[in-house]
Amino acid sequence: MAKPSVSLIGDWRIVEMDLWDREYMDMEVPAFIRFEKEGGEFQFGLVSGSIDGRYRSKSGQAGVEFTWEGQDEMDAVSGRGWATLESDNLLKGMIFFHGGDESGFVAKRRKAKPKSMRKS
Repeated sequence: MAKPSVSLIGDWRIVEMDLWDREYMDMEVPAFIRFEKEGGEFQFGLVSGSIDGRYRSKSGQAGVEFTWEGQDEMDAVSGRGWATLESDNLLKGMIFFHGGDESGFVAKRRKAKPKSMRKS
C-alpha cells in the first residue's frame, strides 16, 4: 500500500448503503470497514473481504482506492472500491463486485474494533 493518510486508518461503522438495508447489513456483525497501514477488511451482511488499497489525496481530501477479495455466502467474490474522508468522522465511498452489484456507502468512525473481529 502507498503511504496511508493517518486520518483514514481505523475502524469505520457502515451506517448506510444504497443497495442494502440495515437489517441485512448487520445480519452477522455490525457492518464495518477497517483500514490499516497495510491492507484492511470489511463485512456487511454475508459479504466479507480483505482489502489491498492505495492511499491518495485529491483536492486536499484524503482517500483510498482499493481492490478486495472475499466471500458472499461462502462463494468467492472480488471487486474494487474507493472511499473519501468527508470529515474527521465521516467516510463516503463505493464498493463494486466484479461483474455484479455496486453500492455507495456511508461510514462513521468507531473507537474500538467490532468484538467479533478482535484477535484472541
